[in-house]
Amino acid sequence: MSIFDPNTTSTPSQVWAEMVEGNERFVSGEPEHPRQDVDRRNQIAAAQTPRAALFGCSDSRLAAEIIFDKGLGDLFVVRNAGQVISDSVVGSLEYAVGVLGVQLIVVLGHDECGAVLAAIASQDPETPPLPPHIANLIDKIVPAVRLVASKAAADHPGDAPLSLADVDAHEVGKYHLRDTVAELLETSEMISDAIAAGRLAIVGANYRLAEGRAVPDLVIGSVF
Repeated sequence: MSIFDPNTTSTPSQVWAEMVEGNERFVSGEPEHPRQDVDRRNQIAAAQTPRAALFGCSDSRLAAEIIFDKGLGDLFVVRNAGQVISDSVVGSLEYAVGVLGVQLIVVLGHDECGAVLAAIASQDPETPPLPPHIANLIDKIVPAVRLVASKAAADHPGDAPLSLADVDAHEVGKYHLRDTVAELLETSEMISDAIAAGRLAIVGANYRLAEGRAVPDLVIGSVF
């Protein structure tokens, strides 16, 4: 059974360990579906005490509480297409850290991300323009597209010019994830200070859709 107890003190490493345990249960097909009953619903009606926040893509295949086998009140979840930093995202995560006192932020990307694929396609002059609000999201991913494309070109000097088909979407997603974490730290002094004080850690992870596993890519703070 899960050892999660919102009334006990914990460290970022303990919270991450619980997230890993829940994801392993999901991967193995043995989820506990904890804290999803009427008693839990009544218990948290007056207040929430999550210990982790998750910022991820809005993709319908990334249901955070299912992936990490959590229940009501366990995770403070913020999502948008392509997990792109915005004022509302930063404000929401600062609320999670400063008001709710979460000890961990998980930033979750994934393979086969439609926003990443759209960012790659947007670099083709033949691609029709995107609606403006979608384009604003995609623009945050374009630097990762250009970085991966430049790395691919450098790895094949003298070859014919690379096409967009040669741009590895998985690599784009990985670099975009790192850019997202970096922008969050640059934008939020509150979050950066909490990490420096040891009260908070950030894990950037990539979710593998077919396998169901969240694989850590970068860690800011201490979780091991």
